[in-house]
Amino acid sequence: MKADLLTRLLQARAEKRPVALVTDMTTGMQTLVFEDAVHGAFGLDEEFLPMVRERLAQDRSGMIEAYDGEVRLFVNAFAPPLRLIVVGAVHIAQALVPVARLTGYAVTVVDPRGAFATESRFPDVALVTEWPDDALNGLAIDARTAVVTLTHDPKLDDPALTVALRSPAFYVGSLGSRRTHAKRLDRLRAAGLNDDELARIHAPVGMDIGAVTQAEIAVSVMAQIIAARRRKE
Repeated sequence: MKADLLTRLLQARAEKRPVALVTDMTTGMQTLVFEDAVHGAFGLDEEFLPMVRERLAQDRSGMIEAYDGEVRLFVNAFAPPLRLIVVGAVHIAQALVPVARLTGYAVTVVDPRGAFATESRFPDVALVTEWPDDALNGLAIDARTAVVTLTHDPKLDDPALTVALRSPAFYVGSLGSRRTHAKRLDRLRAAGLNDDELARIHAPVGMDIGAVTQAEIAVSVMAQIIAARRRKE
């Protein structure tokens, strides 16, 4: 690998910016493909960029072949961990956090209530005790971030949802019954969110698997997040 490519690759990783290193297996030449740019030593044909970026989006390294093997490109995807921001340090959050971490998500729990957001309840988890909208604005939500609100308290959930729905987050979910969600939509609409933004909310949160216990609800939420991430929902 040439020095300038290595420098850019290391810089992207330090900045937690997704990047794919593409190697032409015929010539050995390499290029870097970002979500919004290309940098490298050989002119990667435009027709292959969507395939490379799809692999990058799905965190999947591997070979792209075309024209009966005349074109062979190996894509090495480098991406920062997926993130889950949980608003509400409640009992369901205690079940959801370990499930999310098992599936590879870096988890942050947001709750201004100090009695809930404690190290003893969430060991080795990033805790933010700012008000939810301030916290989410400070967490720099990107397209690799999922947000779930669990407090059942409009004073906490609504500000968080307002920020999340106007962010690039790939998933936004909120706990509550259909009746609760209908009232939530009325409040958020009155606060200025439009129908397209409101349609992004997964509510009642989680896949319909008949979940009853906190652990089952956690599994249903994580399943829905994974489905949204893999574009199968």
